[in-house]
Amino acid sequence: MQLSTICRGFTFQNATLAVLQPTYSDEIRTNPLQICHDLYKSVAIVPLMFHYFFMSESETIPSDLRIGARGARSNAAGRYEATETRYEPDGWAQEAGDHPLRTHVTTEVARRIITYNRSPDLPFDRSINPYRGCEHGCIYCFARPTHAWLGLSPGLDFETRLIARPNAAALLEAELRHPRYVPRPIAIGTNTDPYQPIERSHAITRACLEVLRRFRHPVAIVTKGTLIERDLDILSDMASQGLVRVGISVTSLDADLARKLEPRAPTPARRLAIIRALSRAGVPVRIMTSPVIPGLTDHEIEALLAAGRDAGADAASWIMLRLPLEVAPLFQDWLQDHYPDRVNRVMNRVREMHGGKDYEADWGRRMRGSGVYARLIARRFEAAAARLGLNADQPALRTDLFDRPFERGDQMSLFG
Repeated sequence: MQLSTICRGFTFQNATLAVLQPTYSDEIRTNPLQICHDLYKSVAIVPLMFHYFFMSESETIPSDLRIGARGARSNAAGRYEATETRYEPDGWAQEAGDHPLRTHVTTEVARRIITYNRSPDLPFDRSINPYRGCEHGCIYCFARPTHAWLGLSPGLDFETRLIARPNAAALLEAELRHPRYVPRPIAIGTNTDPYQPIERSHAITRACLEVLRRFRHPVAIVTKGTLIERDLDILSDMASQGLVRVGISVTSLDADLARKLEPRAPTPARRLAIIRALSRAGVPVRIMTSPVIPGLTDHEIEALLAAGRDAGADAASWIMLRLPLEVAPLFQDWLQDHYPDRVNRVMNRVREMHGGKDYEADWGRRMRGSGVYARLIARRFEAAAARLGLNADQPALRTDLFDRPFERGDQMSLFG
């Protein structure tokens, strides 16, 4: 196996450079990195799609690597990288799949843990993410592009090179103790799943919940993970005080489709069992039919809501498929691999809702799209939710109970 350094689709070989930039032919051996930089600037206007579609699966991963149950099939560099590595066969025979692709976890010492937003599309203004990346490997995950900020690939790196933030609970307590902090519901799991498999050994999400319980601070959790059942002791206690709500995402009832879409997430039946366990423990829980994928899962809306209601959900919500940045080519590659006969059908519907584009990030449209098809899905969801009793207004999580517990060294007030 040979490695070639490439610059957004341009291979650094003498013949290629001679065509692209004849003046560089004498500098190839002396300053290749500068050449890469100059060429990158010259093609900076080339769309991101060019970069991804000119890099096949076999070029971005070694031929002897066994991917296994992963969502992405490639590992192209993120949008901020000027260069990336391409694997080329050199004629030496290698047995495919000799080395399994394993998950690697590193730790990050975070400086802050509560992230604030001002998006009018979101029902919360602050959130916590204990982990970066997610081993569930959902191919449609809109958070994949965030891995590019770390110099990693939104493809396989997002699923296999994870970052844990072990000081999250300590930071959370410090931020809640700030005298100017004003409590409002904190969302957990809005970017990556707080109950993905590595939570079993790191227990960062549980540590954060313990802090929130002590401060009697409201929290809303979104997950697919079964590990949330481990924390029913904390969640049921907080639920009895009106301090917690949980959303469980169930994309499809088709186990085969779910296995391909979300290769390391629990089965649909197991997620419905999570809803049942939460409901029996007195924890308010909603079923999230997110994302709705045109031409793939849209026919299941009514069945999903009925299954959620029967499992004990008291509310429901939905979001349309979102394909920002690197997610668009990754998802289309996945479609081509698994459902080649539906590629045009799915993507035509997606573009119909986004003005002919794969995605529009405009507030008010990015979550559900616009146009006839988007309105049809919304009406179907609303009708089904009303029929099943899943459309009632939910009581707001309580903020009036918030209290900073005393710690060693605090001075009590003489006047209470």
